[in-house]
Amino acid sequence: MTKLKVSLAGCDYDRTRAIFDGRVRIKGCTVIPVAMSPEEAFHRAFRFQEFDITELSLSNYMNVTAKGIGHYAAIPVFPSRLFRHSSIYIRADRGIERPQDLAGKTIGVPEYQMTAAVWVRGILQDEYGLKPSMMRWRNGGLEQAGRKQKVTLELPADVDLKAIPSTETLSRHLDEGKIDALISALAPSCFGRNPVVRRLFPDYRAAEEDYYKRTGIFPIMHVVGIRKSLLAAHPWLAVNTYNAFLEAKQICYTNLEKIGHLFTTLPWPVAELEHARALMGQDFWSYGVERNAKELETITRYAFEQGLNARRLEATDLFVPSTLDLAKV
Repeated sequence: MTKLKVSLAGCDYDRTRAIFDGRVRIKGCTVIPVAMSPEEAFHRAFRFQEFDITELSLSNYMNVTAKGIGHYAAIPVFPSRLFRHSSIYIRADRGIERPQDLAGKTIGVPEYQMTAAVWVRGILQDEYGLKPSMMRWRNGGLEQAGRKQKVTLELPADVDLKAIPSTETLSRHLDEGKIDALISALAPSCFGRNPVVRRLFPDYRAAEEDYYKRTGIFPIMHVVGIRKSLLAAHPWLAVNTYNAFLEAKQICYTNLEKIGHLFTTLPWPVAELEHARALMGQDFWSYGVERNAKELETITRYAFEQGLNARRLEATDLFVPSTLDLAKV
């Protein structure tokens, strides 16, 4: 029987690596894996739809889904999750001692609608009463000039968002004091070199663990999308792909649990795994809609409240229906 040949793009994380290296197969498929950074996968997927199955920015995916113009349909696999208190960088010479001090300040962000920024703005509003309209926003390339938004935005009139000059970068603006703070998934190159550039939450792990204890939220950054035209011809592909990602994640857990020989280049990975499970549960990196209802409800609310999506999305809008109703034994 001839198998369906599909391309797969994204990062070969430890939790997805078994698919990229062939230990786990998507049933019925021959997979052509193309490992790359998430940033490259997003650009090539949203601009050119190059891949059949690809890692996608959750916020950008929600934006095009709300507009009804997306080329991909997602399955509830979340290859990237990250607490984002670590992603807020400040100038220590601007009187910013606590989150509330960001009011009235100018904040850089590579893309206003990027998922990390959506989460940070939502947390700033929910936890500290800071609405996006209370700050000025500047977007542009973090380290390379000329970066542009991947989707078209129609923001509320009270949001001050302007692009920095196309020949300049946000890292340089923060370094030189042209902006007061920066929200970035990647640390800017001036961090660690310029002593006045610091994190808003120096002990971000403590802040993030406290956030989880209070909210039960482990923020979702990325999803896995499948080309809609491929699903129309092969509807079985969605669940088969979902199951493959589940199997690959289980292999990752199994490897992390082994203490006789370590699979990660860290001295105490098993202790870290035990700590994470004590705080967040056995399957803390869960897939599926039901297990992640709180995270999905929160991020869809944030995107709507921040004016990124004209309508409030539901899980049924975001994910292939067959992945919401799986067979049970």
